[in-house]
Amino acid sequence: QLQLVESGGGLVQPGGSLRLSCAASGFTLDRYVIGWFRQAPGKEREGVSCINSSGVSTDVTDSVKGRFTISRDNAKNTVYLQMNSLKPEDTAVYYCAATPSFRQCVLGVGMDYWGKGTQVTVSV
Repeated sequence: QLQLVESGGGLVQPGGSLRLSCAASGFTLDRYVIGWFRQAPGKEREGVSCINSSGVSTDVTDSVKGRFTISRDNAKNTVYLQMNSLKPEDTAVYYCAATPSFRQCVLGVGMDYWGKGTQVTVSV
């Protein structure tokens, strides 16, 4: 069974950090562009960051630039999202997804596989 599984979410105070992981089972991630997306209550899903298959190219949405970093370890079949200086507005369910196309990831369309998400809550 092909699936992506997110982990690492939780409750953190403003200014804190979390590292999310996206692990694949049933297939290898090294041929895929991986994106992180998030959806807050009552809001549309938005793209957070994408990384190409080799890890050389990344894209980060403006609202998290300088605070979030995407990376991957293909040997571990895992992609990470390091989140620093977290703000209450970062509260959302975070999803990872896979696609062969970097452009599709940046546009947030045509993703082939999705995880079920992990909750991130930033609150005092």
